[in-house]
Amino acid sequence: MSHEHPHDHDHSHDERRWKHDGVRVIKGDQLDANTAQTPGMFRQAAINHARVGAQKIWAGTVAIEPNAKTGVHHHGELESVIYVVSGKARMRWGERLEFVAEAGPGDFIYVPPFVPHQEINADPENPLQCVLVRSDNEAVVVNITDVDPVEKPEEVYWVDPIHKHPHR
Repeated sequence: MSHEHPHDHDHSHDERRWKHDGVRVIKGDQLDANTAQTPGMFRQAAINHARVGAQKIWAGTVAIEPNAKTGVHHHGELESVIYVVSGKARMRWGERLEFVAEAGPGDFIYVPPFVPHQEINADPENPLQCVLVRSDNEAVVVNITDVDPVEKPEEVYWVDPIHKHPHR
């Protein structure tokens, strides 16, 4: 078993190699809203190709306002994993959104490729906060407008200092 000290070996090459291409910390207040959006939800990218050079993964956050329902959408060939941080998520999916499941804090949700789905914040008081991970480095979002859902989605716009209401 070798006990050589770090200074006994030339690490300068490794240091140069990993300094800018090694571990990256993306602060929670520095996420990027310049990503594909769906009415009723606010997505922010943390990890993608543009920001950190990610090759095979996309990660970020999504927030859904109290009582809001998103538009129906799917993510093409991508697989998605949603981790519920806080709030109450109700997921609907299928050709007519005929299937439903609920998830709460600490729960994981898996969405397979091409499945039409809708996220609903089932809590009338609190926002639904989730972490989102996808299996490619770009966020593919296909918003579906011609689906005839069992219950119509409501378009709820995210309004804050950066995102103005679209009707003003």
